[in-house]
Amino acid sequence: MNKGKVLVMKYKKRFFIGGALVLALGTWGFKDDLFQISKNLDVFASVYKEVNINYVDDVNPAKMVKTGVDAMLDGLDPYTEFVPESEIEEYKLHYVSTQYGGIGAGIFLRNNKVYVSDVFAGFPAQKADIRPGDQLVKINDIDLTGKDNDQVGLLLKGSKGASIKLLIKREVTGQTVEKTLIRDEIKQPNVSYYGMVDGNMGYIKLDKFLENSSDEVTNALVSLKKNNPNGIILDLRSNGGGILQEAVKIVNLFVTKDVQVVSQRGKIAEKNFTYNTVSTPLEPNLPLVVLVNGHSASASEIVAGALQDLDRAIIIGQRSYGKGLVQQTFNLPYNSLVKITIAKYFIPSGRCIQEIDYTHRRDDGSVVKVADSLIHEFKTKDGRSVYDGSGIYPDIFIKKEHFANVTQALVGKLLVFDYATHYREAHSTLDDIRKFSLSDGDYADFLKFISDKSYSYNTESEKLLTNLKAVATKEKQFDEIQKEYDALKARMDASKKNDLQLHKDEIKQVLENEIASRYYFDKGRFETNFKYDKELAQAVKVMKDKNQVASVLKGEGSYKVIGKPVLAAIASKKDLQDKDDQ
Repeated sequence: MNKGKVLVMKYKKRFFIGGALVLALGTWGFKDDLFQISKNLDVFASVYKEVNINYVDDVNPAKMVKTGVDAMLDGLDPYTEFVPESEIEEYKLHYVSTQYGGIGAGIFLRNNKVYVSDVFAGFPAQKADIRPGDQLVKINDIDLTGKDNDQVGLLLKGSKGASIKLLIKREVTGQTVEKTLIRDEIKQPNVSYYGMVDGNMGYIKLDKFLENSSDEVTNALVSLKKNNPNGIILDLRSNGGGILQEAVKIVNLFVTKDVQVVSQRGKIAEKNFTYNTVSTPLEPNLPLVVLVNGHSASASEIVAGALQDLDRAIIIGQRSYGKGLVQQTFNLPYNSLVKITIAKYFIPSGRCIQEIDYTHRRDDGSVVKVADSLIHEFKTKDGRSVYDGSGIYPDIFIKKEHFANVTQALVGKLLVFDYATHYREAHSTLDDIRKFSLSDGDYADFLKFISDKSYSYNTESEKLLTNLKAVATKEKQFDEIQKEYDALKARMDASKKNDLQLHKDEIKQVLENEIASRYYFDKGRFETNFKYDKELAQAVKVMKDKNQVASVLKGEGSYKVIGKPVLAAIASKKDLQDKDDQ
């Protein structure tokens, strides 16, 4: 589901990082060789004209031009893109604001039917007791059978204050009921959660850097400071970025004024800027930890990297994404626009953390990462060693954990979702969310619930065994090993039956998370998951130990990965980040 209300575009310059929008008036800068530009534009226009006139079938002019422009830009980088008029509103919905007129619910399709996936606290859907798992049968008497997400989304959205009639079917009971709601302005915050966690630490989860994100972090920090916290944890995990200036303001909450946070440098001198802190910090002294992972990108990396370079925070988690490119948007005729990478950004130590080299591609057009031999050492404010060319390396690395195949299957087949719906119908309330834990009886009930349902999956061992059979068959050797193969497969099948008990703890974790959301929405997900969060636990542990904080910020405890210093880790990279993180 897309979240956001379309705002009027203002023609003032803004720079964005991490795929977020910046609006600007600009001029079209030509290279010196105007003849080559004119020649190739003439060729392009002539090809378009002749195809449009002579092609055997009718062509869609707008689609054909967009295909050509997209192909042209594909050779640059994935962040340089053309947005036609037809996609402008959706683009702004993603990258400018998180506001829209609607009912405050997410949807998904299943077996050609529309179901509610999420309900957001305080909005019309929640107030009308619409729940995840409910089927949306009709909207304003329009049958939804066969309609896709976009079509249903358009029916749900509308102007604030307008009424909308829904026909809802509660799947568990089979009851059908009609509800009339009044659409409201739906705003999903940049800060999805803040509160106190173990050790009297303040915790702030920042999901994105869109409009007002720095104000939201400020408000969260002011509220947390009333509890006299022993430290602050800023969670930027899976935050893909946003507005550069918002990142600078957030750094300024923890760093004194007149300190350089980031600079952007490109080939056009007029577009090169340096961004400094401008205000007195709200909290310059409390211990600070920033959590990152492989999906923390761009503006997230500016905040994490700047606080690391200034020796103001300890970074915990996995290596970040590695996006050090700046985009600016330019308005085009007929209400379209183009977003262009205009510069790279550099954080206080002078390093650029861009990992992919889009300029020097292989002969086949594929991109390459910055070579290990080209990674350079830089120094933080107090002399710690940090490195460019490959994201932000955490000061304390926590290995990313993966759910077992059985758990992924139960989630992917929506059996965890369905059981949460079943549980919510059977239990009207859920007390003390932070202490909520499924009992053994509840887990046995879950096993009974899925006993007649399909959730087939392959273990890694089964995949290897299947590959062995394929190779042996190809080499005409399978007959010789079939007896041993069959025996091994039988033992694997028997072992697989134990997976539901072997991985009970993590299955309970995803069940508790989904169930908690049915009563306490996003807050429930966060607070139920705190007890399982290893990065969060490490952050609390570190900040409780003032000696360790001092040690890390002096460089004595930094960049240790299973006993290896960071240079050895950079050489292999695999220790610092799993491939699928990217």
